[in-house]
Amino acid sequence: MLNRLLTSVLVVMAAFAGTQAQEVLWNVDLNTVLNNREGGDELCPDQTFLFTRLAPEVGLTIDGGRNSIMAGAAWYQPLTDDCAGYKVVPTVYYRYHDSRFTVDLGMFPRAHLRERLPRYLWSDSLDYCQPNVRGALLQWRHAGGAWLQMMIDWRQMQSTTRREAFNTVFSAAAPLTRHLWVEGHISYNHLAKRKNAPETEGVNDDATINPMLALHTTAGNVGIKAAAGAILQFQRQRAEHHWHTPAAFIATANAQWRWLELDQTFKAGKDLFPLYDRFGPELNLGDPYYCSKVYSRTDVRAHAFHNHFVDLTATLTFHAGSRCTGFWQQVACRFYIGSDTWKNKTAKKKPINSLF
Repeated sequence: MLNRLLTSVLVVMAAFAGTQAQEVLWNVDLNTVLNNREGGDELCPDQTFLFTRLAPEVGLTIDGGRNSIMAGAAWYQPLTDDCAGYKVVPTVYYRYHDSRFTVDLGMFPRAHLRERLPRYLWSDSLDYCQPNVRGALLQWRHAGGAWLQMMIDWRQMQSTTRREAFNTVFSAAAPLTRHLWVEGHISYNHLAKRKNAPETEGVNDDATINPMLALHTTAGNVGIKAAAGAILQFQRQRAEHHWHTPAAFIATANAQWRWLELDQTFKAGKDLFPLYDRFGPELNLGDPYYCSKVYSRTDVRAHAFHNHFVDLTATLTFHAGSRCTGFWQQVACRFYIGSDTWKNKTAKKKPINSLF
């Protein structure tokens, strides 16, 4: 199936080759991660992630880069002595890009999102193992700094053993003053029944509304972003005719000085995933630590080597909650190079973002 799909894409790309002003594009994204997790409970067990993820792409663009078609694959390989447990997923998508809008359709890298979704919407573990969005992404940006994005990710197709599932997310941010921003997310996860499943299995819904007020500023050589707001959850198992509506206060802070970065998250309120014990990450895509009524996460990250091609980081993560505690140690390296960065390799560019 994958071979036929890639062949079809190559045929379409060959048709593009007859068009004037076409240009060949290519990207290679390599990530290696060692994450050792200690502490936790049955929802956050001790475990170690050790893997390399390689995602090459090649394609063609026309109309000065506004219309592109790309194809490739994302190869996830746990580092074992027998190469077991690997996964290869196709990357095939169309992209439109101009000064205001970007549209992606198909199976495209999750790195295309403007910023990583907060971990109460998308956990670290899912980030490791699900590199692509399978659906559509619309992004809009304004010269004044305001932006929005809308995404739909079709996560599972229905079968006799697997439920149909999709995830939609709307994110936006706009400046109120030079330093004060309003931002937030609205998310909806749908988990349907299996094919030919009994009526008692039921359909499940998980909706999140997350308004935030943020401060973006600097103090000396330290860049600071702090935000506070609310998380409002609406969850149900339709067969039970009952809505769960937990809510919580959430505050985040990020500070960066040279090669050192500090991330802090604090949450207080109800268990955000009351159905997690029954449906797990099929329904609730966030980190299970948010089942705690009070939860703090602190990340201390050192960028050992950081430019517009490479980001090598070492991170210590401390979890403290009313339900469990945890201590993670992570070393991660991202190497990214593409036709655009290579062509302009002598130009001054911002450092690339870490994915993990």
